[in-house]
Amino acid sequence: MVLRLDEIVARFGGEIVGAGDTVISRIGTLEGAGPGELAFLANPKYRHQLATTRAAAVIMAPPAVAGPAAAILTPQPYLYYARVAQWLNPPAAAVAGVHSSAVVEGEVAATASIGPHVWIGAAARIGDDVVIGANCSIGAGVEIGAGTRLAANVTIYSGVILGARCLVHSAAVIGADGFGFAREAEGAWVKIPQVGRVLVGDDVEIGAGTTIDRGALGDTVIGDGVKLDNQIQVGHNVRIGAHTAMAGCVGIAGSAVIGARCTVGGGAVILGHLSVADDVNVAAGTLVAKSIARAGSYSGAVPFLEHGDWLRNFSRLRHLDAMADKIRALEQRLAALEKKS
Repeated sequence: MVLRLDEIVARFGGEIVGAGDTVISRIGTLEGAGPGELAFLANPKYRHQLATTRAAAVIMAPPAVAGPAAAILTPQPYLYYARVAQWLNPPAAAVAGVHSSAVVEGEVAATASIGPHVWIGAAARIGDDVVIGANCSIGAGVEIGAGTRLAANVTIYSGVILGARCLVHSAAVIGADGFGFAREAEGAWVKIPQVGRVLVGDDVEIGAGTTIDRGALGDTVIGDGVKLDNQIQVGHNVRIGAHTAMAGCVGIAGSAVIGARCTVGGGAVILGHLSVADDVNVAAGTLVAKSIARAGSYSGAVPFLEHGDWLRNFSRLRHLDAMADKIRALEQRLAALEKKS
């Protein structure tokens, strides 16, 4: 696709500085872009690269800075870049129809595209313009909304409802059993049947290798617009509010409730049966061990140390209770001495 700057501004707004007929065919970085490429400046620390960039034009926040031949000025350059990048890189068109090797027991819309070796179970319903990649397994009674795309090798267990315009990446598993067991006196574990569902809203993206467990009794619910990175674990009966985003390797234990518009950094862990308010930002590596009642940013990571230093510091940490007792005793003695004087 080839676009002119004035065509881009006509669609997304903004102010052109320079020639509106500048032709754009690709998006590039400030440092690496060349002729015909549109770069963007979102982080001020890269502003110095404006002087040397070879990009045909740059998306940036006002005011304009001398350097590039042309620019689009907008208050949110990173968001603007995302919209232009989508326009320049639309999803590959899919051919409607069912591959001859697919096994279809449910209902498939005429405009859907079903790839090789896909299995669609009984009473499943696949909506208009859905794309299902090779080797996907769609269980009985699953519903997939219009325009949703599944990459190859996705597994969706029975009863899951997936909204419209979702994107599910390879090796994601939606609707597997939650981790529910009761322990006998002798120590053996007795499995608790997981009879709930997973309900996924519209415009949700689910990363590669991410797993979302079905509810034990009620449902696991993923709200509209949620974005889940790769290799995230969502436990049974978890609820995630609309437009929350989570980075890779986050773990959420069962029955946690996460609010809307939250962000959770990579590797963070949220324990079960907790609630997190709307508009909470959890830093990478944080262990959320109690509920968060107010919006804001929360961190709980301990900076790493050289192993020997970590061992010495931890050995002192183990004696904090004893040290606290000694301090209290010294305070009492000091108070007694002050009374005598």
